[in-house]
Amino acid sequence: KTALARTYPKAHFQRCLVHVMRNICAKVRVDDREKIMNEFKQAHQQTNKEEATAVLHDFYTKWGKVYSHVIRSLKDIEPDLLVFYNYPKQIRASIYSTNMIESFNNVIKR
Repeated sequence: KTALARTYPKAHFQRCLVHVMRNICAKVRVDDREKIMNEFKQAHQQTNKEEATAVLHDFYTKWGKVYSHVIRSLKDIEPDLLVFYNYPKQIRASIYSTNMIESFNNVIKR
């Protein structure tokens, strides 16, 4: 991220929410995974950044005692989680996940 910021100082940095969710899943109990994922997904299904931030902070409050290490990690990257809300709704899905880019790169490799 630091190298990108030096090279492209006006660029915005968005964490891939799919990868963030995979990381969360790897760090929580199997019994809690579905519930946690459904609640975390709510953060990127809101209509605006303010609502999404409120949902994310509610998520922190609810799960912070049980999974403090997960919440701490999310708080560390929070500035990079909701950047896609700065863009029009029509293109947000292509911004919050790198899956489309990764798929394209795999096609090129083949």
